[in-house]
Amino acid sequence: AAAQTQYHIDPDKSQVQFSLGGSHEVNGQFHVSAGDISFDPKTGAMKGTVLVEAGSGNSNNKSRDKKMRSDELKADMFPTITFVPTHFDGTLADPGDSTLQVQGTFTLIGEAHEITVPMTIHIDGNQCAAKGAFTIPYVAWGMKDPSMFLFKEAKDVKIDLAFDGTLSR
Repeated sequence: AAAQTQYHIDPDKSQVQFSLGGSHEVNGQFHVSAGDISFDPKTGAMKGTVLVEAGSGNSNNKSRDKKMRSDELKADMFPTITFVPTHFDGTLADPGDSTLQVQGTFTLIGEAHEITVPMTIHIDGNQCAAKGAFTIPYVAWGMKDPSMFLFKEAKDVKIDLAFDGTLSR
């Protein structure tokens, strides 16, 4: 049997930030609602889910956020954005710092997309911090383009992840 390690993400200490370029840059964040991942440090096999509340998107502009939640993310129909990791490449230092490539399925507005997320991991005892960044081609993935007449928005959005949690072996 594979030696499994459990990673429990603490939603109160974790965040998902976004940045959308264009006529003017829009920055904001989403709330992580849960995250539990099991993995085999030797083989890189992973399973579990990270859940983000689609309706929690906050850019500090109420009308823009309402439009993002209803028109682009369709949060009433698709209340969660998920990432289901399946495998990582790289060597996991325990304790210490590691750079990994995490593959998995990212589901947005009900559509699944295979992605690879570069992650930096820091393990200290049973504490684990994971950070990563990737870009979502949201218009190509079927989301509505929020551009209007004179205001042009980028067709992709940058996502920055910061997860803090605990490990159990």
